[in-house]
Amino acid sequence: MTAADAPPIVFVHGTRFSAGQWSPQLAALQQDFPAAAVDLPGHGSRCAQPWSLGAASEVIAAAVDSLDRGPALVVGHSLGGYAALEFARRRPELLRGLVLAGASVSTTGAWAIPYRWVAGLVPRVPAARLTRWNDRLLRRLYPPEVVGATIRAGYAFHTLPAAWGEVLGRFEASAMRHVDAPVLILNGEKDTVFRSGEREFARAHPHARVELIPRARHLANFDDPEAFTDAVRRFALQLPVRG
Repeated sequence: MTAADAPPIVFVHGTRFSAGQWSPQLAALQQDFPAAAVDLPGHGSRCAQPWSLGAASEVIAAAVDSLDRGPALVVGHSLGGYAALEFARRRPELLRGLVLAGASVSTTGAWAIPYRWVAGLVPRVPAARLTRWNDRLLRRLYPPEVVGATIRAGYAFHTLPAAWGEVLGRFEASAMRHVDAPVLILNGEKDTVFRSGEREFARAHPHARVELIPRARHLANFDDPEAFTDAVRRFALQLPVRG
């Protein structure tokens, strides 16, 4: 694959975060790939915009168009993974490959009950307190060069109820049938909840495979940035060239 064939890459962040989540990956990949990270509606620079999966799909599409290199590899984490699945269904012509990170569990059935409870609880806790808790947690677990951009960008707690309220009850492994591109299901080895459906998701797509980041948890791109980036790079270079 030549530099001209290298696929553009669009990164889509997870719950409450923003484009800053992907600063380690962008720093490592932008020399070799056209790459960008988005702020989903209700997050980061778009914090005042109302959330919807439709609007999220259009944000991803705009990022693909802005790179001006044709269909893109879309990398989505958690909430961003489900938004990427919706984008794949709505805008298949813009998708060259898909990486689902921490987003291979059905959001239907009993699994969704505790997450509905959390989504309902979040608005009852002051945002300043949630911010302090998140800042302390990230600083305790990760070095500043990994999470500094995420902390500086702040958190979208106000969007969490609407975002997960729409995602919960909507996605099952059957959603993979709408993805007209190769898929890498990339999970942290210890992310037991969000990787619990990875086999079903992989079986539902003819060109999907599972890869695990050893010892990593739900935030695998923070737990082992180099391994996560390497997996994305290898998958990108294996994608077929599209005319």
